[in-house]
Amino acid sequence: MARLAVPPLPEMPSAAAAEFHYTVMPQATGMLSAGVQCVTLLFAPSDHTHRAWRLAAVQALAREHAPARVNAIAGDGDAAVSAALAWLEAAEGVTGQYLPLDDVGAGAVIQSPG
Repeated sequence: MARLAVPPLPEMPSAAAAEFHYTVMPQATGMLSAGVQCVTLLFAPSDHTHRAWRLAAVQALAREHAPARVNAIAGDGDAAVSAALAWLEAAEGVTGQYLPLDDVGAGAVIQSPG
């Protein structure tokens, strides 16, 4: 699986999407056109305002270069990113997905007394 680290992007979603399509999309397309069969984009964490354009970009790459697989991860915790990369590598049918990671965790599970 090839990994493509996305450099820091602007905070405004429209500006971030524009810069991504100008700088990163050609790199990803080049990798896939050269025969790489699995690419995972590595984004820095962001808020919900970046989800739609990131997902659309990943889905477009996956559709245009099928049967190659293209996915994306957003996170900065080494353990979470490593676990997600390992899962994606083993999940051979998964493509076109954007996975924002929760590096902190959801917290303790509360059970009702029973």
